[in-house]
Amino acid sequence: MPSLRHLLAEHPTLLLIDSASARIQVGLWHNGTVAWQTSETEAGSGVFACTELLLSSSGLRIGDLDAFVFCEGPGSVLGIRTAAVALRTWRVVNPAPAYAYQSLAVVTLALGNPALNVIADARRDSWHVARLGEPLRRVPTAELSGECVMPEHFRHWTPLPPALARTGYDLATLLALPAVLDADLFHASPEPDAFMHEAPSYATWTPQVHQAPPR
Repeated sequence: MPSLRHLLAEHPTLLLIDSASARIQVGLWHNGTVAWQTSETEAGSGVFACTELLLSSSGLRIGDLDAFVFCEGPGSVLGIRTAAVALRTWRVVNPAPAYAYQSLAVVTLALGNPALNVIADARRDSWHVARLGEPLRRVPTAELSGECVMPEHFRHWTPLPPALARTGYDLATLLALPAVLDADLFHASPEPDAFMHEAPSYATWTPQVHQAPPR
């Protein structure tokens, strides 16, 4: 899996979209510099507004990009899928490679504490849990233990665990840290979509005439 430094060496004009939290963050690397736009509007407008501002200010179009990068989660599934749909659409015009990374992996690397749980809401009374050097897990609230932090601007529906701390999720700062810049965070994503721990399962519906229960 390549690092951001490796990606930029191969794809010097690169667009990154992170819509995992309530704060949309879009970065554009071009001519050896990076510019960022953020928005706290919903992803359906924020992703496109930020991208348009960055491209226009650099005199670029979607077709000029060498690669796309996006956050596949954990985080807001709606926000992430909005970005994924945008990338799939833009890649019809510009079939540049797409790469994905995970939000909590960035934070664990930046904090550098192997004893710390970095968490995000996984719905159904459970949490995504990332620890430095370990694969991402899904943990029920009742089994959550140890020191926990959650990135800023991440939404939650499950009640927060006691003594939870917050930590920054400013990508302009985090991605510039050597521990993050040189980490093997990214993987190819030819069909961008939101990260899921497991494939969704659906019950099979069988048409049946309702009858009165036997007496």
